[in-house]
Amino acid sequence: MNESPGVVDLLGVLAYAELSAYERMTEDAATLAPSLADRAALSELAVTEYAHFRLLRDRLGELGADPDAAMAPFVAALDAWHAQTRPADWLQALVKTYVGDGIALDFYREAARHLDPSIAKLVDEVLVDEERSQFAVERVRAGIEAEPTAAGRLALWARRLVGEALSQGQQVASARPELALLLMESLGEGQTDLSRLFASLTEAHNKRMTAMGL
Repeated sequence: MNESPGVVDLLGVLAYAELSAYERMTEDAATLAPSLADRAALSELAVTEYAHFRLLRDRLGELGADPDAAMAPFVAALDAWHAQTRPADWLQALVKTYVGDGIALDFYREAARHLDPSIAKLVDEVLVDEERSQFAVERVRAGIEAEPTAAGRLALWARRLVGEALSQGQQVASARPELALLLMESLGEGQTDLSRLFASLTEAHNKRMTAMGL
């Protein structure tokens, strides 16, 4: 296997993140969606997440890595994140899909910036979230229009999501030095910690909040 452990870590954490997203969206579609149209739309997004998981799993195999072993170090952290941020209703589920998942995607995208072009292209492909973003933004805006008082509680929920996501990201980076090194390299020379990265992630989070009307 020619790729560095950091690359395998990145593809491993992404693969488990996509698998987890598929499972969570499927559950949310079945239990929280207020209409059959919403249930179908979220289920379709879940299928896309599973397709992304398969791409990552296959690439890990091509690199000579065991996909299960590559994902294993991240199972506890990502499962804890989902357990701590289980949505109570449909709008919370959509905010989590857009805001919580979005900041995680930004984190992984940053780590891939200076990788081999073929790996970077794969990461970009699996992190495309335009369809998911449009779906979540439209539904959340409609929900707030129908129930203006929902905006306050959803804003609090989003702040909790970003706090939990940044905490999990720091734990993952600290536990996997090779993955942390990819992040350091993406920051450029002179950067010795992740503070500026997390500031950038927070800025992107604020833009998503604005898009939802929060």
